[in-house]
Amino acid sequence: MAMTMPPATLGEAIASEESECPPGCPPQGSGRFVTPGYLAGFALVTCAFFAWALANNLNDILIRQFQKALALSRGEAGFIQFVFYLAYFFWALPAGLLLRRFGYRAGLLIGFALYAAGALLFYPAAELRRYDGFLFALFVLASGAAFLETAANPLIARFGDPNRASQRLTLAQAFNGLGAVVAPIVGGLFIFSGVEHSSRDIALMSAEQLRRYRMSEAAMVQSPYLCLALFVAVLGVALAFVRLPNVSRGSGAGSGSLKSALGHRQLRAAVVAQFFYVGAQVGIWSYFVDFVKHIAPQTPERTAAYLLSASLLLFMIGRFAGAALMQRIRPTRLLGTFAAANMVLVLLAMVLPGSGAIAALALTSIFMSIMFPTIFALGIRDLGEGTALGSSLIIMAIIGGAVFPPLMGLVSEWLDLRAAMALPLLCFGAVGIFALKARDTAAST
Repeated sequence: MAMTMPPATLGEAIASEESECPPGCPPQGSGRFVTPGYLAGFALVTCAFFAWALANNLNDILIRQFQKALALSRGEAGFIQFVFYLAYFFWALPAGLLLRRFGYRAGLLIGFALYAAGALLFYPAAELRRYDGFLFALFVLASGAAFLETAANPLIARFGDPNRASQRLTLAQAFNGLGAVVAPIVGGLFIFSGVEHSSRDIALMSAEQLRRYRMSEAAMVQSPYLCLALFVAVLGVALAFVRLPNVSRGSGAGSGSLKSALGHRQLRAAVVAQFFYVGAQVGIWSYFVDFVKHIAPQTPERTAAYLLSASLLLFMIGRFAGAALMQRIRPTRLLGTFAAANMVLVLLAMVLPGSGAIAALALTSIFMSIMFPTIFALGIRDLGEGTALGSSLIIMAIIGGAVFPPLMGLVSEWLDLRAAMALPLLCFGAVGIFALKARDTAAST
């Protein structure tokens, strides 16, 4: 999932802290995109954006794969996302506190170490073919991703002139989007075996044939996740030896209390809106491959994975297009318009036949592109000293990604997958209501 702090908001915050930067920070106001001597560090931190996008979006492939390998229902497979985003919820505040105490390098190194450890745990989980083993591995991996995301967002803006922080963050977000596009392609090529048996074929298998089939499908995740572990381990080792900006640990953290932060109506509304938005995003992407197979059963799994990758490419394009549109259209109005567009598209996906339904669901990614950062920016507006705590609360709201996929899986079992899309439809309605309320608040101040 693409969850990054809005470039303009963070860039302005970094620029305002220029005078608080201790010795060792890159020279400020030089006009440099990246200060000389810090390019390697900038590249490695940018790679972190790519790395956690891979982890987030490979889950969409695992949901389909584990149904085959572990004989899971859709509802059971949906707990992949529950466990993954539960880790984000659990570590949001502790990671922020650790960064304040030990610094950003420590946070990134812990993130890479946990990420690599979780990816390595996929190997024994596949050997044992234990779902609880996979869920534990995912929780450890996601814990690492939570540390990476908490540390990388504010750090990336400190590598050069604060006036160009928005450009640096936009570039890093582009690599996050690239990871989201690449993940389904990797999953389609190296996790999906291409072997697809109907329920009738499986019923005719002997116990030994079925055991071998399940084992071979479970083993398909081993090599990709071993490579993923090696990739992030190399990033972590390299990060230990490069120069990073010496960001003051207390800088810009604020001292607002939880009670004070929650006293802001806009923040409370943003937390709720973010919960529903992330639930919709994760729910749609999690079951996209299943949806394609449900609508067009003859479509190969790999083709469905490539269609998901194309949808995520639209998400990346929509991010840049949305940023350009916001120069002309008020963010609250654009957010409301995009929420309404996605309500229409999800409704079309529920009622249209064949490729029309698939295309409608794929197009929702364009309009989801601006939602997370826009809700985030509106939520922390005017928080003052409570900004850091408010930010953590909004990050914690991504537990919506843990709640909705299992619910959608259960609805799909009771009714069907089209009916399950009513949940994202309702979620986008909640985002639209937030946009209307935020617009009213903006207009009255």
